[in-house]
Amino acid sequence: MSKRLYLLLATLALGGCADRSPMDAHAAEVATPSTKPPIFAPPSESAIPQGPYGDMVRLGREIFLHTRKAAPAYVGNGLACVNCHLDAGRLADAAPLWGAYGMYPQYRKKNGHVNSYGERLQGCFMYSMNGKAPPLDDKVMLALETYSSWMAQGAPHGVKLEGAGYPKVPAPARKPDYARGQAVFQRDCALCHGANGQGQKVAGDYVFPPLWGPDSFNWGAGMHELDKASAFIKANMPLSRGGSLSDQEAWDVAMFMDAHERPQDPRFKGDLAATRKAFHDTPMSLYGQRVNGHLLGAQPAH
Repeated sequence: MSKRLYLLLATLALGGCADRSPMDAHAAEVATPSTKPPIFAPPSESAIPQGPYGDMVRLGREIFLHTRKAAPAYVGNGLACVNCHLDAGRLADAAPLWGAYGMYPQYRKKNGHVNSYGERLQGCFMYSMNGKAPPLDDKVMLALETYSSWMAQGAPHGVKLEGAGYPKVPAPARKPDYARGQAVFQRDCALCHGANGQGQKVAGDYVFPPLWGPDSFNWGAGMHELDKASAFIKANMPLSRGGSLSDQEAWDVAMFMDAHERPQDPRFKGDLAATRKAFHDTPMSLYGQRVNGHLLGAQPAH
């Protein structure tokens, strides 16, 4: 029996089981074969043109790299766009801008409607930046959209490109574990992010971002979900050594990171259980769950 046929039959068998686990579902999704996406290379930064258009591209790049300084009205923490979208949004497998721009408009389950690219950027400010959404006609939005559009020039529209997003990590052999993740963190992450996960600053600016606490992303950000965090970590961390952690280690350290308090989900209306049911009803979210006796989200960082 071929490996592909075996995976298909196994997936169908799992789908028929009433006790199918969330990790089984994730594994089946990862294992599903698909057509390999096309390869794309963004233009060199040296190719940014002179003139008003190039000036707007450069402004977008500046906002992307130094978000808190360049767009202070809309940022509520110490992060910058580049913390999750590495190499100025250019790096494959680190959610590059050139991989995202051509996929919009698209429906997003997170807010239940078709989003423009601008709306997607607004969400980053609300959740990852723990701030507020710039108006769609704000210069900050125009600059970021121009930078993204320039980077994606020549890419096919509506086609997922190789290296877009974060590559999914197969479900771990063992359930993600806080203690094992803490050991991985201390061995591979603390050097940059600090023993307490609060990052490191030089001249008042973060050179390595905080992973939890009041200056990190809030409970509404995608990175608080274990599958997204493990995918980013596996592909990109430790910095310059992406791929060096095992799948299990990536899941474990994602568990450790996401089991810490961070700013409240801005959609919270006073009821933790109701907020979880409405926006976090997935085994990948620890929001509203008890870890080490602490009810996450009950005492958010601020």
